[in-house]
Formats: sequence, C-alpha cells, structure tokens
Amino acid sequence: MEEEIKEKIKEIIEIPILRKNMELVDLEWRRERHGWVLRIFIDKPGGVTVEDCAKISGIVGEILDKEDIIHHSYVLEVSSPGIERPLVKKEDYERFRGEKAKITLKTPISGRRNFTGIIIGIKNDLVQMEVEGKVWEFSLENIKKAKLQPEIGFK
Repeated sequence: MEEEIKEKIKEIIEIPILRKNMELVDLEWRRERHGWVLRIFIDKPGGVTVEDCAKISGIVGEILDKEDIIHHSYVLEVSSPGIERPLVKKEDYERFRGEKAKITLKTPISGRRNFTGIIIGIKNDLVQMEVEGKVWEFSLENIKKAKLQPEIGFK
C-alpha cells in the first residue's frame, strides 16, 4: 500500500516540478516515530535554494490536497539531495560518470553487497563501476541503494 501511494505521488508531482526547471530526484513515504512523512528531494543545475524548496512545497501541497490520495495527516518536507545525492534513475549513472559512488546490492556478488568506486557509466541496464582497479557490473534491478560519495578534505 505504501509503495502504491509513493508511486502515485511521484506520478502526479514529477511534471509540475519539471515545469519549474527542477528535477524530482527521489521521494520517501514512510512512517516515523512522530507520524507519516513525505520527504521530497529536488535538484537543479547550480543547486537548490531554500526559496526553491518553499516553492515546490507549496505546489506539491496544493496538488496533494486536490488529488486527495493521502487520507491521514503527514509532514511534507522538501530539500536538496545533499552532497551524497542518491542515484535513482538510469540516467543518473551517465550524468555522474567519473564520480565516486557507493552502491549497495540486494543480492551479493562474489560475497559482497557494498561497493565504493568510480562510476564508468551504464550499458544495457548494467551499471559499470571501477572498484580497486577492477570493473564490476551491476544490474539496475539488483541495486538496493546508490549514492554519490564526494571526496571531502581540507587543504
């Protein structure tokens, strides 16, 4: 049921967000300690501002009120994906080619579930990644979670 609601929400808010020249990166629909939370992650070239989040929050709130698909109270949060941006769509693996990422698999390969390395790209629905000098391929269906891992350091 929760997955059904999540997909319906994604379906009705993605185009209005695109019309504001922003991208729907991901969304979470989950019950937390203090109740239900709808967390929406948006992005745009140059990054997202607080004003962007407020604008999208208003638009999404209006759409959800009108469509009436959530039948109980919830908290709506809109934010940027942050520096550890999740990789959700097939296109993300091309867009972030050459970037460092961490991928967690549903089913292990060679006894491993977690891989951190450089994204090479995607070919025939297989994500290609270089990890410790070796190229690995992961099917999109087997990826449980993936996110960028930017190098953070002090100079």
